[in-house]
Amino acid sequence: MIKNLTSIKNFKEGLSVKGFFLCTEKHLRHTRGGDLFLDIELRDMTGHITAKIWNNIETLDKKFESGNAVAISGVIESFKGKLQLIIKKINKATVQHYGRYGFDPGLIVPKSRKKPEAMWTQLVEIINTIQEKNKKYLIKLIFKRFKKQVMYHPASINNHYNFISGFLEHLIMISKLANKIGPIYDVDHGLLIAGTLLYDIGVIKEINSNYEFDYTDEGRLIGRRVLGKDILNDSARDIKNFPKNTLIKLNHIILSGISNNKNEKLKFPSFPEAILINMIITFDIQMNIMNKIIKEDQEKENFTNKFNYFGIPIMRNILSKN
Repeated sequence: MIKNLTSIKNFKEGLSVKGFFLCTEKHLRHTRGGDLFLDIELRDMTGHITAKIWNNIETLDKKFESGNAVAISGVIESFKGKLQLIIKKINKATVQHYGRYGFDPGLIVPKSRKKPEAMWTQLVEIINTIQEKNKKYLIKLIFKRFKKQVMYHPASINNHYNFISGFLEHLIMISKLANKIGPIYDVDHGLLIAGTLLYDIGVIKEINSNYEFDYTDEGRLIGRRVLGKDILNDSARDIKNFPKNTLIKLNHIILSGISNNKNEKLKFPSFPEAILINMIITFDIQMNIMNKIIKEDQEKENFTNKFNYFGIPIMRNILSKN
């Protein structure tokens, strides 16, 4: 076994590291002087980091592809306030060749800290709070059909809940928020919960959940909003006399959803349940991203650096009271 394997969370400037990581991006680029280099993104269970290969490009470029697990040795440097890994050696990692050195695929693919089986039980309990039979039956039908995808899919590729079972964890969080906030505004509870659960259901067809998370062809060309609408309507057709007005509202909730693609939002939320769901999802996404920034940032001060999703330093600790 390779000694002193280093996870990304333990990277520090000047540290020489060896470890196993997932290559999520790989780009052949040119320096200003015209020299070739490889620009790479790596991740493991603890975080992600940018990496560079400056030397021996022709040989090392052939050893791995984006989406491969890789065995790496290199040195950590700092660039514009962020750590990056300068790679000296790299090879594609497989259990066959690197298992005896400590390689385990489970160490490089991020996953929820919560057990998916326990979260699924919570989800079923939430669905059972819906009183109207038609809405409850529809939701149970959809989630039964897509149970495996729901249990193990990420909620996004690079932003919020971007790990195995992240979508399920996100569903639990936003459903709990909906149950808490809904009564304050006296909205239709069944529509609120059903809409919250179906809001992003298209993600199970938009993103794959393989070794490396990426968009499917239909995800790139159609997007989660329309894919989610199709899942909803296909299932509703299997329920005799499903209320047309309810189906229209659920379609609107999905189509008025926020998206990473600014051009994909098709409608503005046009009734109370729809706007409330939008606000709940936005709140949970931004809280998750901010907490992730704080967790992954390498700074030792009270504030993170500004190179993040929000573009500003994020306070990690409560300032001392004076």
